[in-house]
Amino acid sequence: MVVLEKPITVAEFWHIAQSPENETRRLELDEGVIVEMAGSSPLNTVVAGRILHYLNAFVLPRDLGYVTGADGSFQLSPKQVRLPDVAFVAKTRLPRLPERFELPPDLAIEIVSEGEDILKKAREYLRAGTQAVWAVYAHDELVYVMTLNENGGIVSQPYDRDNTLDGGDLLSGFTLPLSAIFPD
Repeated sequence: MVVLEKPITVAEFWHIAQSPENETRRLELDEGVIVEMAGSSPLNTVVAGRILHYLNAFVLPRDLGYVTGADGSFQLSPKQVRLPDVAFVAKTRLPRLPERFELPPDLAIEIVSEGEDILKKAREYLRAGTQAVWAVYAHDELVYVMTLNENGGIVSQPYDRDNTLDGGDLLSGFTLPLSAIFPD
């Protein structure tokens, strides 16, 4: 749902998003337009919670950075603020927790809802500097790991519930058996 159709700046967005009347709303800025995000389905929110749990279990003891949930807003450009369902920012890039994330996450995880343009979002994250996007299709029990190739094109690798994801260079040593995130 579009909240305000007149294009605005990120500074105006932060002011509007943090006003008392909007504190319970999930808002994104898409090309300067405020969009309200719908709540997640039970399956999507359970899958996101499980991913967040496994990431935190790896990141926190190693003091690697910050794992955020669905209310973590990240500025991708002067006209783009996104709310990934789960995200990670390395402490090497952000030594202290800021008042707001005025940078892209290192890893963005989107639990894909029906009708969502995940390729558009992935392109925005990756071009802003995010190293990888995990597009999770909970009903299909599939995860697509998206990165940019040397020509700036998106490379997408599919994984199903029988596979295990790894953290690559970003989270060296992290593994996630996908069977652990999808409810039976």
